[in-house]
Amino acid sequence: MVKSLQDTTMLSNGVKMPWLGLGVFKVEEGSEVVHTVKNAIKLGYRSIDTAAAYRNEEGVGQGILEGIQEAGLTREDIFVTSKVWNPDQGYESTLAAFDLTMNKLGLEYLDLYLVHWPVKTKYKDTWRAIEKLYTDKRVRAIGVSNFHVHHLEDLLQDAEITPMVNQVEYHPRLAQLELRSYCKEKGIQLEAWSPLMQGKLLDHPVLKDIANQHSKSVAQVILRWDIQNGFVTIPKSVKEERMIENSNIFDFELSVEDMKQIEAINDNTRVGSDPDNFNF
Repeated sequence: MVKSLQDTTMLSNGVKMPWLGLGVFKVEEGSEVVHTVKNAIKLGYRSIDTAAAYRNEEGVGQGILEGIQEAGLTREDIFVTSKVWNPDQGYESTLAAFDLTMNKLGLEYLDLYLVHWPVKTKYKDTWRAIEKLYTDKRVRAIGVSNFHVHHLEDLLQDAEITPMVNQVEYHPRLAQLELRSYCKEKGIQLEAWSPLMQGKLLDHPVLKDIANQHSKSVAQVILRWDIQNGFVTIPKSVKEERMIENSNIFDFELSVEDMKQIEAINDNTRVGSDPDNFNF
């Protein structure tokens, strides 16, 4: 059982990744993101997830460096993820985009680098570039984001390295059953973005009932469900009380019956774009 905010899962290459991290999508560049990241580290978070598309990598890097200094930690204590954005995909352009990301973050290496979306005709060349970054030891682990099973199957026909992570939209209304069994079989760690469905699940009667039984919030129940299903999860928040609430999920366990009730909410509803049909 996962018992603390610092507990990790081991990726297929032996790198340890925290089960719970902080997502910074839509956290504003500048003082807001710097403060948010520093605060998260102070509160015990050890994983920070950003992306070139979020346009806040500079602030994230500053927040990490100041946060570890204030907390008496080292760079090795923090797991940092970023992603290559769609217009930058392709072999040479991905390598250039990675250099830009590292300059903005002000870090020597990255813990995880992801292909943000499966851009047709480009994601295989992008993956080759990311494999090179990995073999050159500039990244500790590599993966993809928003890949369906058929994207992964296509990628693996030519890939030399199997992605270690697939970060996808995941919440009780989008249970990703086929993808879950496929990734488990291939040793690909799944990671949930938008785990709380952008707040749209917080009034769900089934979830409220389970939360009441455990004296927890609906958000805590959902995040616990993620982890018990083997998903790394990265809820986004800028509020300290919410960050504390989101991290307070290690002192209870959902029963088999709870898990079944939550699974039954699934109706394959997305808040984000479908990876087979996006135009950015």
